[in-house]
Amino acid sequence: MKSVKSTVLLSASAAALILSGCVPSPENYETTPVQVQSEKGMVTCQLYSKDLVAWDRSIHRPNNMGVQEADAICKEEGKRQKRS
Repeated sequence: MKSVKSTVLLSASAAALILSGCVPSPENYETTPVQVQSEKGMVTCQLYSKDLVAWDRSIHRPNNMGVQEADAICKEEGKRQKRS
């Protein structure tokens, strides 16, 4: 019985390892960072392909701005670029 459990666990681990190679990596979709002027200052955004706006995020923001606020600005910029 231990042999069957070991085989099943090994097979599941191997399948997970193989599938992890199929997961897209954000680095493969990065575009050149863009700067967006906000009321609080300049936000630098890492945008991805136009189909992956959900991944858009800030990589630099003013000290007086939180990460969530900066990321929201970048997602809006990604949507704006997607529409154009």
